[in-house]
Amino acid sequence: MTQEQPVRRAKHLMDPDAPRRAPDPGAAARVQWVQTWVMSVLVVTTIGHLAAGLAIFAQYVDEDARSAGIGLSVLAGAFGVIGVAAGLAIHRKSLVSPWLLLGVLPGVISAYLVLR
Repeated sequence: MTQEQPVRRAKHLMDPDAPRRAPDPGAAARVQWVQTWVMSVLVVTTIGHLAAGLAIFAQYVDEDARSAGIGLSVLAGAFGVIGVAAGLAIHRKSLVSPWLLLGVLPGVISAYLVLR
């Protein structure tokens, strides 16, 4: 019983008898799609939190400095629009979109609460 054992090659070396599988071209597209969505969600929520923080901070400005509260409300709206525009830009969509109205929302709500 002198059967020869097949030669085992180390895993890190190329084996001509077992070539590597060709990469799936659809896999790269799926990874890029997921990366795009993750990046846009991170950017929009981060900038959205900044806009919401400015809007909340505008409510705690003294009554005699109402102009500061209005200024913070304007900044909240501007950062909201920037956040939505950044999300659109990441997805390579047109920056002129009705979605930009969503970005103005923190500023409008904050200005209403400051001025009432």
